[in-house]
Amino acid sequence: MLAIRLPANIEKRLDRLAKRTGRTKTYYAREAILTHLEDLEDVYLAEKALTAIREGRSRTYTLEEVERSLGLDDHLRRPGKKEPRQNGSADRATADRVYARTGRQTRRSA
Repeated sequence: MLAIRLPANIEKRLDRLAKRTGRTKTYYAREAILTHLEDLEDVYLAEKALTAIREGRSRTYTLEEVERSLGLDDHLRRPGKKEPRQNGSADRATADRVYARTGRQTRRSA
């Protein structure tokens, strides 16, 4: 259970919206939180990662380093002959490893 206090003008707007649409104020409060919670989490994690990089506890990687570590560097050895990606599987693998390194779940697994 969560109880929040809102400024009077916001409470009136929320009440007006609920009455006009036939939904509850709780419904709209829940929708607003769910919509923005992921953005807030992303900002927090990005700030945390940036702090770790600045303090030397973590490092960044070039695109070439990532491609080599994932075995996607064939096109680096053969200039002009870039291999097509199949159904974005390389992108998903990269995202999964990046999320794993940060300890965050992917959106697919969440």
